[in-house]
Order: sequence, then structure tokens, then C-alpha cells
Amino acid sequence: MSPTSEVIAGIKIPDSPMAKAATGLVRDTETDLLYHHSRRVFLFGALTGERKGLKYDPELLYVGAMFHDMGLMDSYASETERFEVDGANAARTFLKSYDVSERDLDDVWDSIALHTTPGIPQHKRPTVALVTAGVEMDVLGLAYDDFTSEQRHEICNCHPRGLKFKHGILSAFCYGTIKKPETTFGNVKADVLARMDPTYKRVDFAELIMGSKWDS
Repeated sequence: MSPTSEVIAGIKIPDSPMAKAATGLVRDTETDLLYHHSRRVFLFGALTGERKGLKYDPELLYVGAMFHDMGLMDSYASETERFEVDGANAARTFLKSYDVSERDLDDVWDSIALHTTPGIPQHKRPTVALVTAGVEMDVLGLAYDDFTSEQRHEICNCHPRGLKFKHGILSAFCYGTIKKPETTFGNVKADVLARMDPTYKRVDFAELIMGSKWDS
């Protein structure tokens, strides 16, 4: 480990040229709230991997964590794709500039595209599983007590949540989806718009079935 390496809660922050470039790009693109959230996602994800004895690639986990909310930003948002897919596509484009295998590209893509799809990521390879684990810990507090108070304190001291993170992250989710509400169908961001956008009308899956062109 380099004497200049940054270590938080026992986890070394990747400092390869690729990781540094990812940090710089995300820092220049995202809000402070999302940047610090993304770094915490990496740290909580890495600690989860250590606790569970998973063999994971810290750089791939780092890129997945750092890019997982990039699709919320106007500069990376498409008109019709889910924000998770926009972020996944941004990460894939970024990684293609480096010597990354197709399997690793796919893992990072999946880690971002699936991070709001409960019940699936934990059955995938470590990069995918651990990005979601980090997100679920930081946003929902899942497995909160599996981390020590010292770990939580050190991570949040280095990357503050602030006094209104819960409201801030909901606002970020709303901002990133309110222009394309149809992309929230079947995923958790529908709950965000239902709470924050008084004009939002949730699509009902059962109504779609009953209203299809089939006779029966």
C-alpha cells in the first residue's frame, strides 16, 4: 500500500489512473450530495464484501459505485431510458478507454442498472451484489447494525451525509426522473414521484393486462 493511499474505515480508496479519472469525472459532474453518497456506497459495499469474505475487484466496485447515480444528471440523462441505464451506459463508455474485459464491463453495467431492483443483485457476481449492498445501506439503512459505529462514524466523517440527506436524495431521485415518469414503471422510483410530484399518475400493471387488445 502506498504511503499516500487514502484509507477510510480500513478500506483503501482505489488510486489507479482509472480510479482517479472516475473520481475526477464524478466530482466535476455530480452534486456534492451525490458525490459523497457514491463514495459511501463504495465504502459500505467494500466492507460488506470483506465481512462476507467475497473476492471482489475494488476498482470495478469503485467505478460501479461512483457512476451509479450519474444518470440523474442532465449531462448523462437520455430522454427515454431509466436513469439507472443511463448511468450504466456512462460507466461502460468510460471503461472502454481502459483495459477492461467484456465480462468486467458487463458486471459494472449490471451493478448500476440493477441497483434499484431488489432481490436480484445479491445473486449476481460480487461487483453487482456489493454496489447494491452499499446503496441499500446508505439510502435505506439495511444491514446498519452489521457495521460498527466506528466504521459508520469514520465513513460519514470523511463523506458527510449532512443534516438533510434523506430529503436531499429524494429530491435528486425526483429531479432525475420527473421529466420521464414512464421510466419509473415497475421500479422503486415510482414511489418517489408519487410522494413528490402531485401530477404523477402511477401506471397499474394489472390495468395494463386487463386493457390489452387480447380478447381474454
